[in-house]
Amino acid sequence: MPQPTTPDLSSVPMSTPPLSMPPSLFSSVAPPQVSRPAPDFSTQALVGRDIRTVRLQDFRGGWVLLLFYPLDFTFVCPTELVALNQHHDDFASRRCQVLACSTDSVYCHLGWVKSDERLAALRYPMLSDLTKEIALGYGVLLPELGVALRGTFLIDDRGVLRWQSVHDLNAGRSVPEMLRVLDALQTGKPCPCDWQAGQPTLQTD
Repeated sequence: MPQPTTPDLSSVPMSTPPLSMPPSLFSSVAPPQVSRPAPDFSTQALVGRDIRTVRLQDFRGGWVLLLFYPLDFTFVCPTELVALNQHHDDFASRRCQVLACSTDSVYCHLGWVKSDERLAALRYPMLSDLTKEIALGYGVLLPELGVALRGTFLIDDRGVLRWQSVHDLNAGRSVPEMLRVLDALQTGKPCPCDWQAGQPTLQTD
């Protein structure tokens, strides 16, 4: 039997309808910029089996990996969330909190993790961006679908955005690459192409 492929998300039933806002609003929202403060947010999140309020500023003093994914109950998304969970200790040892975010509700998140055993023991919060404001603020919202692109953001301990990467809907991401970039940024030194932790950084003297 052939393996399922990720469908066009426009044909997938959504837990929330596409965003209905005037186009002028989208053009008036400045996209996030690396080296500038990351857009702040406060939202409901599923933490284990509990629903809590999570704010970006709560993690000030440590690093944050903020990962947007399109939808619960889809194909590529759970593979990314599982991979992040498998590397949770790697992020924690680097003082980096993982936050996953989609435009689903917290109740949709809860139903998903209960129904998919691969997600039963996620160790990081799943944010609900039901209003689409977080995805809009980070420049990853597809308003015609009401979902976020696969945006990945590294935010440092001062709340400054240090790295961002945005993938199309069908392309899954590499968690080792996220860790590689995190390691490079945390050195505070120039790191060459394909640099890996433990290798020498560049001397600029």
